[in-house]
Amino acid sequence: MSLTLPTKASPFPYASLAIATYTQKADLNFDETAAGVSLNLNDNQYTSEEEIVRILAKIAGISEESTKEPIYFALAKTLATITGVPDILNILDSLDDHLAYHTFLADNEITGADWILWGTIRASIKTLGLLKNGQHVHALRWFSYFESLESTQAALASIVAAKANKARNSKTAASFALGLQNAKEGEVVTRFPPEPSGYLHIGKMIVRFDDTNPTKERTEFEQTILEDLELMGIKGDTISHTSDYFDQIYDFGIKMIQTGKAYTDDTEQTQMREERGKGIASAHREDSVKDNLMHFAEMRSGTPEGLRWCLRAKISVDDQNKTLRDPVIYRCNVIPHHRTGQKWKIYPTYDFACPIVDALEGVSHALRTMEYRERNAQYYWMIEALDLRPVLIWDFSRLNFIYTLLSKRKLHWFVDNKIVKGWDDPRFPTVRGIRRRGMTVEALKQFMLTQGPSQSLVSLEWDSIWALNKKVIDPVAPRFWAIIKEKCVRVTINGGPTGVEVKRLPLHKKNPEVGEKQTVYSSAILLEQEDAASFEDQEEITFMDWGNAFVRSKEVGEDGEVTSLVMELNLDGDFRKTKKKITWLAEHTDAHPLIEVNLLDYDYLITKKKLEEEDDVRDFVPPVTEFCEEALADANVKTLKSGDIIQFERKGYFIFDGLAENGKLQFIKIPDGRAAGVASKAGKGVVSPEAGGFATPPTGADFQSASKMYKVDRVYGEEDVLPASSTKMYRVENV
Repeated sequence: MSLTLPTKASPFPYASLAIATYTQKADLNFDETAAGVSLNLNDNQYTSEEEIVRILAKIAGISEESTKEPIYFALAKTLATITGVPDILNILDSLDDHLAYHTFLADNEITGADWILWGTIRASIKTLGLLKNGQHVHALRWFSYFESLESTQAALASIVAAKANKARNSKTAASFALGLQNAKEGEVVTRFPPEPSGYLHIGKMIVRFDDTNPTKERTEFEQTILEDLELMGIKGDTISHTSDYFDQIYDFGIKMIQTGKAYTDDTEQTQMREERGKGIASAHREDSVKDNLMHFAEMRSGTPEGLRWCLRAKISVDDQNKTLRDPVIYRCNVIPHHRTGQKWKIYPTYDFACPIVDALEGVSHALRTMEYRERNAQYYWMIEALDLRPVLIWDFSRLNFIYTLLSKRKLHWFVDNKIVKGWDDPRFPTVRGIRRRGMTVEALKQFMLTQGPSQSLVSLEWDSIWALNKKVIDPVAPRFWAIIKEKCVRVTINGGPTGVEVKRLPLHKKNPEVGEKQTVYSSAILLEQEDAASFEDQEEITFMDWGNAFVRSKEVGEDGEVTSLVMELNLDGDFRKTKKKITWLAEHTDAHPLIEVNLLDYDYLITKKKLEEEDDVRDFVPPVTEFCEEALADANVKTLKSGDIIQFERKGYFIFDGLAENGKLQFIKIPDGRAAGVASKAGKGVVSPEAGGFATPPTGADFQSASKMYKVDRVYGEEDVLPASSTKMYRVENV
C-alpha cells in the first residue's frame, strides 16, 4: 500500500501524510507529476483525503464506529471551504468548548477524526493564525499535541526533504553551466589556490600553495589542507607551490624594471597609502632603470638599505580602479621561508605571482572568489605587460553563513586566545571542524550542488545543510540509548523478569543491515528525571522495545523531584494508545555495566549574524559556547570507533569523538536542521562545562545593547504592563 503526494499540492493533504506516518500502514511517495493525493490499495486507487484517512484509520484499528466521528469529518470538509473570519471563529469556538472537557474529538483515544481536522487546520494559513492568537486554549492544546508527535515531525520533515531533493535534481545541471569563455572540451585547466596560512574552509585541477609570505605560511597548514581535500574525496592532478617559480618570477621582476614598467620606491607605508588614495605620483616614479636595478639588487641581498625599498608596477597614478594605482609587486622579508630557507630576502606579492604562475602552469581558466574582482584588471595588465599566455578569470562568490566567521585572521584570534581547542574544533567552519561535528562528505557535496557557483553575495542559514546531512545519516545511523545521569530515577518493575534477560535487537528497525545490539531487561531500571516527573498516577506509558506499564506509585523528595517509582508491566497494552514512549536502561550490574559518557553540544562563536568591518569580534563572543551533560549509555556503545555516527533515541544524532580527558566516552551532538537545533543559544542560561556557572544575558544599568538604534523612553513608563488574559479557564493562584 502506497500513498502518493505532490509536494506542491494546495491545500496540502497534511491529514493523509500524518496518519500514514503515524500508523505506518502506507509507504510515502512524493511525485511532482501527480495530480493530487492518492492511496493505492489492492489495485484500487483512492483520491479523496477523507476517504484515505478513513481507510488508514480502519486498517490501523483507530477508527471508532460512533456518531461523533462523521460529525468531525463533515466539520473538516466545511472548514476547508469557508474563508470568512466570523465563520472560522464560530467553528473554533465550538471546537474549543468541546475540547475543554475532552482530550480527543470522537473518543478517549486518537481517531481518524482528529487527524482529518488537524490536517485541515494546518493546511489553512488563516485558520491556523486565528487558532494561534490565544483565544482558543483548549483547541490549541489539542492541535499542538498532534503537531508535537514524533510521527508528525517525521512527516513534516519528509516534505522538506522531498522539496530539497527536487531542488537538487533540478538545479544541478543548470547551475554548473558556467559558460567559460573560449573553453574547449578536455582542454580546461583550473587551479585550486589555497594560501597555507590556515585550515581549509569549505578536466584537470592543480592544487597550488601560494607561499609568497614566509611570515604567515607554515608546512603544518599545507599538510592539513591536503588532508582536508582528502576528507572531501578530492585529489588534484598536480600539487605545486608558488615558491617553485621564485627564480622565474624574479626574472620577470627584472624584465619589468628594464622595460620601464616597474620602479623601486622607499616611500613610507602610511604616506604611500595616502598618495595612492589621492592619486599623487611617487617621488621615485621616474627614477632611472639603472637606479631601480641597483635598489632591487639591494632588496634581494636584504641589506639595511634594501629593506627600505619595495618594487611597484608602473600602471597608473589616478585610475578610478585604485588597485591599478602602481601596486607593490615585490617586498622584503628576512624571515626564512619554510621551503626555500634563507635563499630569498624578497618575495613577490600574490597579485604579481599569480598571473605568472597561472600562465607557466598552463591554466586556462582561473576560478577565484568575487573579493578579487576589482583586481582582475591588474591581473590582465600583468599578463599583457609580461607578454604571457592569456588566462581567463571566472569569478564566483564565497559562501557565507550567519553567526559564522570565515576570516582566517579572526579565526586565528580564537585559536590564539584559546577560546577554541584548535583548528578542528567543532565550532569552527573549517572542513575538519564541521566533519568532527558530524557533517558527511556526501551532504557537503549535495549542498554544493544545490547552491551552484553563484556570483551573488548571500548569507545562508545552517539549517539547510544540516537537514541534508540528516537525510544522509538517518538511514544508516545505529540506534542506542542514553539517559542523563543527574537525578536519574530508579524504577521497580512489578511483573518484570526475575533475573536479568538479554535479547538481541536490530540497531536500526528500518535497516537490518546495520546490525544487532544486546538489550538488557531487568526488574530494576533507570529513567531520566524529566520523564519520571511527567508521569501521572496510574498512567499507562510505553517502554520502547519492551511494552506498556502502569505507574503504581511515585516517591518525591523535599525538593519536589522524583526519587523512585514502582510500575507494573502490561505487555498486552497497545503502544498506539499511550502518549509517552520512554527510553530506559537496566540498572548497572558488574555483568551488564552501564557506560558513563559525555554529551557535548555547541553554540555559535559570535552573537551577531553578520559582523561589519568596524565591529570588534571581542564584543560579540558569548560567555559560553560549549555545553556538556553527563549521561549513562547502554554497553553497546563500547564497540564504536572514533568518527562513528549514531542516534541516541529521543536525544538526536551524535558522532563519537573518542575518549575525553576524564576517560569517558565523548559524543558530539550533530545538528539536524531543525530551528531549535541551529538557533543561537547565547544567553539562555545553560550550564557551562568549563566554569560550572550559568550563561545568562547581562542585566541592569551596566548593560549596553549592541544595537545602533537611538534610545527612546518607554511609552507606558517604567512599570511592566500585565496583559489581561482572555482565556475561558477559571483563575487559580500560582503554586
